[in-house]
Amino acid sequence: MHMSWPHQHLSRRRALTTATGLATGAVLPPAAARGPARAAAAAYTNPVIWQDFADIDVIRVGDTYYASASTMHYSPGAPVLRSYDLVKWEIAGHSVPVLDFGAKYDLNGARGYVRGIWASSLAYRPSNRTFYWLGQIDFARTYVYTATAVEGPWSRLTTISTPYYDAGLLVDSDDTLYVAYGNTTISVAQLSPDGRSQVRTQQVFTTPSSVGTLEGARFYKINGQYYIFLTRPANGQYILKSSSGPFGPYTMRQVLLDLRGPIPGGGVPHQGGLVRTQSGAWYYMAFVDAYPGGRMPALAPVTWTSDGWPVVQLVNGAWGTAYPSPAVPTPPRQVTPMTGVDTFDGTTLKPKWEWNHNPDNTKWSVDNGLTLRTATVTNDLYWARNTLTHRIQGPTSTATVQLDHSAMRDGDRAGLALLRDSSAWVGLKRDGGTTRVVMVNALTMDGSWNTTGTGTEVASAPVSGGRIWLRAGADIRPGAARPGTFSYSTDGSRFTRLGPAFSLGNDWRFFMGYRFALFNHATQALGGAVRVTRFELFTP
Repeated sequence: MHMSWPHQHLSRRRALTTATGLATGAVLPPAAARGPARAAAAAYTNPVIWQDFADIDVIRVGDTYYASASTMHYSPGAPVLRSYDLVKWEIAGHSVPVLDFGAKYDLNGARGYVRGIWASSLAYRPSNRTFYWLGQIDFARTYVYTATAVEGPWSRLTTISTPYYDAGLLVDSDDTLYVAYGNTTISVAQLSPDGRSQVRTQQVFTTPSSVGTLEGARFYKINGQYYIFLTRPANGQYILKSSSGPFGPYTMRQVLLDLRGPIPGGGVPHQGGLVRTQSGAWYYMAFVDAYPGGRMPALAPVTWTSDGWPVVQLVNGAWGTAYPSPAVPTPPRQVTPMTGVDTFDGTTLKPKWEWNHNPDNTKWSVDNGLTLRTATVTNDLYWARNTLTHRIQGPTSTATVQLDHSAMRDGDRAGLALLRDSSAWVGLKRDGGTTRVVMVNALTMDGSWNTTGTGTEVASAPVSGGRIWLRAGADIRPGAARPGTFSYSTDGSRFTRLGPAFSLGNDWRFFMGYRFALFNHATQALGGAVRVTRFELFTP
């Protein structure tokens, strides 16, 4: 059970960074930039994304960069981010459309909190112009999904009986598929040409006891050498190098240890992966533990020693808070911001949204507005299906929703939560034909993710009419006071604070950071509904 391995937990968050410097992850000779390189805006600041995207695997395909991340129990899983400059990113899609790995991911008799999508790998195979996602689930088996475009559709290619823990997928220069994986004992597997099965697997490295734990593999071939990039949770990064092929032997070198990071109060940048720009420059995209918000991607330039080892470029002995922007061709368009307004236009959810476990798809719809029909009868939000989540933007941000509650029924609970293993919410309780707006805190789970508190109402006010605006603010700066605050409005402009500040928890063991969450569940009987017509996420 992974819960007994805190170090492996720690690293799982960083593990998602595989891929390759090239589209193939293969040999990388110096290459000319395609199109005019620009000095770009003079500098960028870290974190490049102040949202929770852990275990990054970053690749470049042509002039476009892609990254994948861990999502645990959220569905759809394994988001794919897209960028044209390594600095500004958008969410393009998800590699795992549904967590169909057992009833617990449907909140059906069991729960999948902190299981599901851990450190996994994203790669591109030029020979068939296909993206591959590979990851193990529940220490049981490995799943491979493919798509010809990251937006999807993604489909399951195969399952492999070997669980490749914290895997890194390499598409070699001869098109052979290899996987590096493991914790402390590192192995390499070769897949069949169609990627559907394992041809062989072999242990290639045992971590010295002086280092401890290594995991979070990323697998590269660079200038004819094979490299396995590994994390020491949660404060180090090491690299293995082989001149004799993918199965070694490998020698090890430390890349960083206890390096000061770019987020005050946050942790050491680690895990993640290496990527090469069109002009031949190298970057390391890692993440920084920065709870309560989660694990935030940070970017630093990398140079190579004459004998082929990577060196992270530091600023005053630390991972820089700012660096010169990568020189890349002018982007073809602006990426979609991760903040702003969503009116749920069209008939599908945008990829920035993820459900808490798989939704009951008969109980929600998007049609120029989001309708959430009650899907669960429970007094426990952690058991309620169809809770829709959005990452919090750091360092501080506010989410506001406009909610039509006229179709709620007695016993229904609907609102906007700050959701994690310790949660609070502002929203509506309908009982005895009357509706109140309330602030509830003390929703808690223990370290095995069993509910220990279903919430305490600490403030309320009567409401009339069928429309309300709910607002939650979150300060996710680590080491600070970490307050979450709640308010409501009946006209969309004048907001009334409701309840005391909620202290956001900053323990790492839940891995995922706090999220804004839209919910509607019944405590008596199904049949009620709410409609969300607007969601706005903004920073001060």
